[in-house]
Amino acid sequence: MRLSQFHFDCPEHLIAQEPAEPRDAARLLDLTGATARDASVSDLPNLLRPDDLLVVNDTRVRPARLFGKRTTGGRVECLFLRREPSGCFRALVRANKRLRPGEMLIMDGGLEVTLIERPDADAVWRLSANGDVDATLEQVGHVPLPPYIRRKDRVADRARYQTVFAKHAGSAAAPTASLHFTKALAARFDIATVTLHVGYGTFQPVEADVIEDHRMHREEFEVAPDAAAKIAGHKGRIVAVGTTTTRVLETLAHTGGIRPGAGSTDLFIYPGFQFRAVDLLLTNFHVTQSSLLMLVCAFGGHERVLAAYRHAVAAQYRFFSYGDAMLIQPQ
Repeated sequence: MRLSQFHFDCPEHLIAQEPAEPRDAARLLDLTGATARDASVSDLPNLLRPDDLLVVNDTRVRPARLFGKRTTGGRVECLFLRREPSGCFRALVRANKRLRPGEMLIMDGGLEVTLIERPDADAVWRLSANGDVDATLEQVGHVPLPPYIRRKDRVADRARYQTVFAKHAGSAAAPTASLHFTKALAARFDIATVTLHVGYGTFQPVEADVIEDHRMHREEFEVAPDAAAKIAGHKGRIVAVGTTTTRVLETLAHTGGIRPGAGSTDLFIYPGFQFRAVDLLLTNFHVTQSSLLMLVCAFGGHERVLAAYRHAVAAQYRFFSYGDAMLIQPQ
């Protein structure tokens, strides 16, 4: 399939700059019936069955963005993605002029980092750090709001760009479908948790004109024994809350079944994929031509999902990370 087949026009004023308050006041486009219906996230208890099992991603977002300077004085920005077993880091690094291997950067908080290489020839660098990265991020790091949120992060974002399920720190972006849950709403459902630390694999742009040529970056996941047993033994429907949860469940389902343990996934889901674990999907509205939109189209049907997106634009839904949601059942 061609990248252009996943294009839709989203007016800039529909890109949510602030989250809904309260969380479950966000709108919900219901695609579980023959036609799309407008609803609210707070309606979920009436839209789902009592024996449905919701599976959520319990990763915690770190304040992973640091600003700093090059030795030449130019400004630079690092978004720390993950730590390697070697002690080095993978990070998105941006500057006004070309960065070079061996260059040292002085980040806020006094952290010194040295660029080593770009292993995959994209924006992700491998780097070393002279100092305590985790402590520096907690002290002076910024909430990694996506670039389409055109404002600086605020103290309030440290709590609001975090789900009520957040437990295990390690993400550079929120699993946004779960942002719609309050503790009271979550208490209405039977829930199991998995952990996938959101990194570049989730939000890297798809640049290949033929989407089958796209390659995902690996992201780390873990499933606890009690969660694996609960999911594998469940007799009702499995409702994946978010695309990251979907990728964990389908990675396992395609490699021997739902089981406990840690691993990594570079699973790229696009139309033609055969789903084996997920029965319903709760997800946000995603960026045009993104791998996330391709996953949703694979689950809900390419033309059906894009028609739903056009409806959402006409009905003035709010888009992307702090925006509204969809509940999808395959046709």
